[in-house]
Amino acid sequence: MTSFLFDHALLPGGWARDVRVDVANGTIAEVVPSAPRQDAQLVAGIALAGLPNVHCHSFQKAMAGLAERRGPAHDSFWTWREVMYRFLATLTPDDVEAITAYAYMEMLEAGFTSVGEFHYLHHDMDGRPYADVGEMLTRVAAAAQATGIGLTLLPSFYAYGGFGGAAPTEGQRRFLNDPDRFLKIVARAREIAAGVPGANVGIAPHSLRAVTPDTLRAVLAASPPGPVHIHAAEQTKEVDDCFASMGQRPVAWLLDHADIGPRWCLIHATHMTTEETEALAESGAVAGLCPLTEANLGDGIFDAERFVGVGGRFAVGTDSNILIDAAAELRQLEYGQRLSRRARNVLADLEGQSVGRRLYAATLAGGAQALGRPIGSIEPGQRADMVVLNEEHPDLAAGKHDFWLDAYVFTAGRRLVGTVIAGGERVVANGRHRSHDSITERYRSVLRRL
Repeated sequence: MTSFLFDHALLPGGWARDVRVDVANGTIAEVVPSAPRQDAQLVAGIALAGLPNVHCHSFQKAMAGLAERRGPAHDSFWTWREVMYRFLATLTPDDVEAITAYAYMEMLEAGFTSVGEFHYLHHDMDGRPYADVGEMLTRVAAAAQATGIGLTLLPSFYAYGGFGGAAPTEGQRRFLNDPDRFLKIVARAREIAAGVPGANVGIAPHSLRAVTPDTLRAVLAASPPGPVHIHAAEQTKEVDDCFASMGQRPVAWLLDHADIGPRWCLIHATHMTTEETEALAESGAVAGLCPLTEANLGDGIFDAERFVGVGGRFAVGTDSNILIDAAAELRQLEYGQRLSRRARNVLADLEGQSVGRRLYAATLAGGAQALGRPIGSIEPGQRADMVVLNEEHPDLAAGKHDFWLDAYVFTAGRRLVGTVIAGGERVVANGRHRSHDSITERYRSVLRRL
């Protein structure tokens, strides 16, 4: 048993002082407010449950900044994708492990304590499977163990190059599987996850353009219960192509044909009609939003005000990892709503409600659901994931309690993160991961070679 004593903590029942959290085998065993110090480890500051990151392509961290030069024609998600294909063509398993460790380290330093790895880089450079079909997944798992971040593996099913079973391009050859081989990868992912404390496994049909209705049904029918994630309606071209091929928009098709429910997480869901927005909220599925990546790629703005207003559940992810910062994802989510509506404090429900607290609480709940893990609150039975903000930072001097969350989300961001405890281990102190230097040097060496 390890015990921590926090100056302040946000518990399910509200703010509390002098909170002792007892941890056994990485899980919270007991929470005691107004506790004496006794033999607990004192952790100065303001403890929050660590945010889940529900959508990550970790290898893309190493290409951040490489697609910020204007091309010869109109730049879009689709031209960015060609840069991404060229970048990943030469990545080795060692490269992926080094890049993923660096991305996960940054997540922990920036307020995320768990991650859903939507993983589609399965095969060797020529498109042939490795001797171990889960070779790349073993590297992701190794990076999670090296950093301490909580892991949900989401092997991605990618079979075609476009709607209607279109032939894949050369740039997609490292992703491709038929249902049988994909299910072998999922089985291998479960073996790998069994060796990572607390890890979980789901599946991730990449998108409706990368599968067909028949292959999607086959994979869903053969997969054990667990999270299901899918990209949907990220781009207007995707919506138009889906309608032309399948007779419906992507979210409408999924709602009508895929038994969408609480174990599903629809990533982006940017371009929905009013009817789709309301139906997705009613389904109980989570909208996995990646506001910084969506802004970087020019995707568009999710209709969060309408979705939340009818009870929709959401979470956030870092997707392409162009910038890793938990508070910044929440800030961009709210700011996108303000820009599109020319209003302020859009995602608060009630007069006087803190927007920072509202966003943080909703993202914790949606993230825990989407990753299918006991995370998202400081209470017994949950994974011991706490992010501790520096109470002495001047940006927090003007108030307390919910003001701290408003200042974290809208003012100071990751500069406030002092200590991070993940799975009961203190992995970040004074804003730096315990293996910061070695992980960074390995990452730097990979980038120099690439």
